[in-house]
Amino acid sequence: MEEQESLGKYFKRERESKKISLKEVAENTKVREHILRAIEEDQHDLLPSFTYIKGFLLSYARFLRLDADKVLSLYQRGLEEEPVPDPPKRPPKKILWNKKQTWVVGGIIVASLIGFYFFSPYLFKTSLKPAPEKPVVEETLPLTPSPSLTETSSIPGGNPFSLQLKAVEETWVSLQVNGQSEKEMTFKPGEGISVQASDRIRMILGNAGGLDLILNGKRMEKFGKSGEVITLIFTSQGVEVKRPEKTNRR
Repeated sequence: MEEQESLGKYFKRERESKKISLKEVAENTKVREHILRAIEEDQHDLLPSFTYIKGFLLSYARFLRLDADKVLSLYQRGLEEEPVPDPPKRPPKKILWNKKQTWVVGGIIVASLIGFYFFSPYLFKTSLKPAPEKPVVEETLPLTPSPSLTETSSIPGGNPFSLQLKAVEETWVSLQVNGQSEKEMTFKPGEGISVQASDRIRMILGNAGGLDLILNGKRMEKFGKSGEVITLIFTSQGVEVKRPEKTNRR
């Protein structure tokens, strides 16, 4: 490998030398194809932060049987070499007033106030009346999950269950409830959400050690380490864990 070769070119060269398509990598690592393409094209601005992109890089490296330390080193070097654009500088706007203009503007304002006072007494007086005070009502909003991520309709034969997510590390999550469209989100430490379903919940974690999971009020043990990418499928009977397949290639 050339000394100045970027991480994206390194991945692409190794993948093509093994005659593996980007789609095949995505299916085996559970990393979305557009993220893999952004990695190979060194488009760091389209990638999530290092906290959970690390898991994607390691999954890709393991699948291609590459040195994980070298991959992480190339990624860090690529970030350091990216130029930081300077923010555009705008010249300060200066408003120059001479004494004559100041007196003219001041005179117009004073004349307007005097005319308003004498010719609109009713409006002037009514404007001085204080508005009646309205009682302050404190409203407590229930801590409920977002409607877009909550399934409340019942499905014949299904047992409703709930799942709570609370981040302890920055974590990327792809969430699918009862077969609906997937929702992608990023949780920072301390953030979380509560999800209800009557069929199943399918969740892809970009950082398996970054979330605390509570199923039906019972805290569950972590299913992976920090930086590991896994897929979890929750039903009323329990949880199924899927990890990226390791394919041995010559």
